[in-house]
Amino acid sequence: MERQHPTKRAAILEAASRIVHRDGVSHLTIEGVAREAGVSKGGVLYHFPNKDALIEGMLNAFHEHFRARLNEELAKQDDTPGRWLRAFAQTSCNLSGYEPDFISGLIAALSNNPVLLESTRKEFLYYQQCAEQDGLPRAYATILRLAIDGLWFADLFHFASPEGAFRDEVRCLLQDMARPDFSLSQRRS
Repeated sequence: MERQHPTKRAAILEAASRIVHRDGVSHLTIEGVAREAGVSKGGVLYHFPNKDALIEGMLNAFHEHFRARLNEELAKQDDTPGRWLRAFAQTSCNLSGYEPDFISGLIAALSNNPVLLESTRKEFLYYQQCAEQDGLPRAYATILRLAIDGLWFADLFHFASPEGAFRDEVRCLLQDMARPDFSLSQRRS
């Protein structure tokens, strides 16, 4: 998905992400973000009154984008048990372009103030609740959600994630597994 021309707020968040990726989290300062974004320090402070607010903004912007994409995908799914998990798998596997911003936010939060991860913890708790209420057995739905998250995190950090046609096969299998009539013995390899 191609990004639109960013607002000032979005440009500031993107600048913060670039700094963390390029220079490391120790270089993430309000002044540095202002320079990188081409705005005044006051322009950054208008949107983010301190560095913690900036880091929270980085994480929350990703979560807002993910939820919007997830809702778009939910609208395409048939109304059978496993609907949310199928949409979650599709969204997680097709989220290219925004992952570096999320990684930057995670790294910045872990390095500066781990309490800032609370919004991300709440977001993943929400995902777990959605999975549990998706009409499939609770433990099975949890295993699927964890597998989808595992694939996504493997992609994020380049930890032996499957590529190309094999990755598509894994994504399709995860989505198929979220159907109430799924049977591995009926699936062709």
